[in-house]
Amino acid sequence: MGVMNRDMARNRMYSEVAGAVRRPATLLAALWVSIVLTMISTVAAPNARAETFQLASNTLEDGGRMARAQLFYGFGCSGENISPELHWQGAPQGTRSFAVVMHDPDAPTGSGWWHWVVFNIPADVTSLPEGAGDPKSGLIPEAIQSRTDFGSPGYGGACPPEGHGDHRYQFRVYALKVDQLKLDQATPAAMVAYQINANKLAEAQLEVKYGR
Repeated sequence: MGVMNRDMARNRMYSEVAGAVRRPATLLAALWVSIVLTMISTVAAPNARAETFQLASNTLEDGGRMARAQLFYGFGCSGENISPELHWQGAPQGTRSFAVVMHDPDAPTGSGWWHWVVFNIPADVTSLPEGAGDPKSGLIPEAIQSRTDFGSPGYGGACPPEGHGDHRYQFRVYALKVDQLKLDQATPAAMVAYQINANKLAEAQLEVKYGR
């Protein structure tokens, strides 16, 4: 009986010693995992914020088709030439202004077709109401709408050549790191696009199609 008690006591002691040896290793492993996870989340955080920048519309559906109201009036098209409602969220920290453009990369020009260019939108404005693309509407008085490929400022709707198939119409909003682009209403769209890209923090896109 005494021998059995001694064996039990010895086994219990060995178990306690082994546990004491294992515990520091377990704690060290847990600490290492915690450090790695913290490093990963720190590196991924900026990308996660950028991915949340989104553009949407109550007028158009991303991936859908351009409505008649947003088509151009002229050049053989009989639309209403009304710019769509647009709204965005999730702009990155440091955004000081926004710019909005509409571009058709499929226009047979070699460089696409600029349908709408708006810049110097204040950082606290996160939407454009329907019809804001008419400079005479006064719906975005703080911003500048510059010359499109139609030759005048403001929104110019979709009007692809007949028989040319569907064109993509890409609406983009850009978060910029400057309060203003030092450009005016007469600045060509390509020059505005150059300045936008030189100062952008992030961009979001909504695309629709139309053909005739």
